[in-house]
Amino acid sequence: METSTILFMIIGMGLVTYIPRLLPFVLFKGKEMPPFLQGVLKNIPYATLGALIFPGILLIQEDIMFGVVGALAAVTLAFIGANVIFVVLGSIAVLSAYSFLFS
Repeated sequence: METSTILFMIIGMGLVTYIPRLLPFVLFKGKEMPPFLQGVLKNIPYATLGALIFPGILLIQEDIMFGVVGALAAVTLAFIGANVIFVVLGSIAVLSAYSFLFS
């Protein structure tokens, strides 16, 4: 491939990912969302995290308790209202301690 083709592809991919992120800011600037919709949008990261991780809990190969302990840590942290990043990092920390203590 030519360098110019690759450059145009990178610019095109950048626009394709940037435009959907920019449009809500432009279209909804200065408008207030209903409280119900705000509540739904605040829970999307937790729902997505659960949908991505839950199958892995059930399909773990070695020790199913490893999956259960990680899930309980994540659910507990999410329930108390921790940020999604802290839920993930907290689960990793709990599972690291679990694997250190029981391996």
